Amino acid sequence: MSTVSTEQQPLLIGGEWVAAAAGRTFEKADPLTGEPVTEAAAADRGDADRAAEAAAAAFPAWSATSPDERAAALTKAADLLDERAPDVAATMTAECGATFGWGMFNCMLAAGMLRHAASLAAQVDHETPIESHVPGLAARAIRQPVGVVVGIAPWNAPVILATRAIATPLAFGNTVILKASEECPRTHAAVAKVVADAGAPAGVINLITNQPADAADVVEELIAHPAVKRINFTGSTKVGRIIAAKAAEHLKRTLLELGGKAPFVVLDDADLDEAAAAANFGAFMNSGQICMSTERIVVDRAVEDALAEKLVTRAQALTVGDPREQTTMIGPVVNAAAARRVGELLEDAKAKGARVLTGGEADGLLLQPTIVAGVTPEMRIYAEESFGPIVTVIAADGEDDAVRIANDTEYGLSAAVFGADTARAETVARRIQSGIVHVNGATVHDEPQMPFGGVKASGWGRFGGDAALDEFTELRWLTVQDGGREYPI
Repeated sequence: MSTVSTEQQPLLIGGEWVAAAAGRTFEKADPLTGEPVTEAAAADRGDADRAAEAAAAAFPAWSATSPDERAAALTKAADLLDERAPDVAATMTAECGATFGWGMFNCMLAAGMLRHAASLAAQVDHETPIESHVPGLAARAIRQPVGVVVGIAPWNAPVILATRAIATPLAFGNTVILKASEECPRTHAAVAKVVADAGAPAGVINLITNQPADAADVVEELIAHPAVKRINFTGSTKVGRIIAAKAAEHLKRTLLELGGKAPFVVLDDADLDEAAAAANFGAFMNSGQICMSTERIVVDRAVEDALAEKLVTRAQALTVGDPREQTTMIGPVVNAAAARRVGELLEDAKAKGARVLTGGEADGLLLQPTIVAGVTPEMRIYAEESFGPIVTVIAADGEDDAVRIANDTEYGLSAAVFGADTARAETVARRIQSGIVHVNGATVHDEPQMPFGGVKASGWGRFGGDAALDEFTELRWLTVQDGGREYPI
């Protein structure tokens, strides 16, 4: 008999929490226990269309509200998220296997994102004069909200990434549809609920949940709807390519934050204790299930052994277990497919000569933090994103070789460089092909005001800060002619 209650999760369409039109639902299980914890509405194309229609109907009034009104609603939503953080974190644990600390950090950063978005609300009203060569012509560049924005968020940092998908679009006067992950429908619903409960008018925020088999149809319907003007997606590169192609058919702009294979470069003069601490955090936080997770430690051969020893000591000190226990640092990976992928990558590397310095054991979905050395390009783990608690150590012969190895990947999201000579380290950092790079800091780092995004197969566009204005508003050229004008015909 189940010892965990199964919570119901309806859709949010036009200000009402409703069942899917066809009455279908799907279950989400706890990754650790396998017990159902959520029974969510299973939307279909018709439900997606209803959500888009509701968002379209709400757009004229919401876009006409003052920046102060929109900011007030977002600030109230942040306050509500702070109040509800313990309950939201518990939901994250139940659906995603997240530790309580990771859940609370998600809520803290997401509340900061809502407040930062509120501070940006007035930007959409800024106008920039442009000099014209036509006598009496006053020209300006103006910004306007675009319409309906679809945000598609993943499960791994669910509160942060769902909030990021909708906060600045709402601040600039757009209405939104949050397409929840099948892995955490109730967690993503908590983000929609704080916005709705903060006073956002009906239809301004809408939530769609769907079973995995229907994801492609639901997303295709949302992209195709005429009222939808922007799509932002955080997730795998494989799915990102599909979304980009579908959006291109309708000439719709996308913001894509996709996979990563973050390199962590350690130069020969680096503080190895600091480097080991940052690499340990970057590789194993949330079981390595973060887009910025450190996946490749590229270390100068002169300090490889010394660094490896420190890395092993730190990894072995991490507590793996039930995420509900306060002492647990590393909880389960999200599902059996994730555990299987990490296991396959490890076995392939071992078969081709890699050395396991620590870890490699698994107890169901609980994977021990694993460090693998002697990794070569012939091994799958050299190039493939693992998205689990496993990191490789690759020796480099000097900084040029380190840069070559760091760039030897299709991905380009986050990177780090450690070195005592910070000017030298920054020079190396500038040579790495990534949207984000940190000198003497971990690959895992985010703040609401920063331009967040990648290059190459890690996507395009930028969340956060002033960059979001370009993503979620339309730039227009407006002129006013004072007096007559001569025309050639």
